[in-house]
Amino acid sequence: MRFKFLLKPGWLALTLAVWVFAGACIYFLSPWQFGRNDERQAQNSAITKSLKSDPVPFGAQHDEWQKVELKGRYQPELEALARLRTVQGEAAFEVITPFRTTTGQTVLIDRGYVRPVNGIKPPDFAKPPADEVTVIGLARPNESNDQPAFEQDGRLQIYSINNNAVGPQIEPGYYQLIEGQAGALDTLPLPRIESGPFFSYALQWIAFGVMAVGGWLYFTIREARPGGVLHEGSRKKKKSIAELLAEESDEGADESSGEADDAGQLHGTRHVT
Repeated sequence: MRFKFLLKPGWLALTLAVWVFAGACIYFLSPWQFGRNDERQAQNSAITKSLKSDPVPFGAQHDEWQKVELKGRYQPELEALARLRTVQGEAAFEVITPFRTTTGQTVLIDRGYVRPVNGIKPPDFAKPPADEVTVIGLARPNESNDQPAFEQDGRLQIYSINNNAVGPQIEPGYYQLIEGQAGALDTLPLPRIESGPFFSYALQWIAFGVMAVGGWLYFTIREARPGGVLHEGSRKKKKSIAELLAEESDEGADESSGEADDAGQLHGTRHVT
C-alpha cells in the first residue's frame, strides 16, 4: 500500500499536530482577531459620533462613549482609587467619585488620573466641589470585578471600576469626565482612533493554517511516490567511522596488491628479454 506509512506512529503524531494547529489558526485564532477588529471599529465609530454630537441628559438612552450631562453633588466620602493603571505610558491612579444626581440615583464619576508617589503611593489631590454642579462625562460600562477592594492609608482602592466594588445602591457603569468639568483632575485621553493590526493578524493566522496543511500534503505526496524522500528504503544508511576506516584499509590493500602484480609482470617481462 502506498499510503501505509500514514499509519506509522511518527507520521500519525505529525498529522495530528498539523491539523490541530491548522484548526486552531482558522477556527479560533483568526476569528478572535476578527472579533477584536470589529470591537475596535465599533469603538472608533462610537467615539467619532460622540465627538460630533451634543450631550444627552442623564437617564436618556445612550451608547458607550456617548456624552451624558449629569446634575447633582459629589460624594467624596465614598471616593475610591482605581489602581494599576497606565496613562500615556506611565503608572497612574484613576479617581472614582460617586455622584448623587438630582433624580436620586447615584453613579460613578471618573474624575481623571493622578500619578503615584514613588511609584506606589497615592498623592494628595483636589477634592471635588461640595455644591451642586452640572458635569459632562463619557458613558462607560462596568469593568470586570475579579479582585476585592481594600483600604490603604484611609483610601479605598479598587482593581476594576465597578459599582459593586465601590458601594451599594450605585448604578452600573460610570462616566468619564471630559476636560473643563467641575471636579475634573487630569482627564483621561480618548483612545486613538485607528484600526490597529487585528485584521492583518487574522489574515496571518489563516495563512499559517493553510501553509501547515499545504506542507503536510506536499510531504505526504512525496512520501507516497516510489522512493519517497521520507521512505526508509530511500535513506542512505550512514556509515560509522570504523566502517569508513575499514573501507579505506581495503582500498589501500587492493592498491598495494595491484602494484605488486604490476611489478611482478614487469619483472617477468624483463627476465624473458
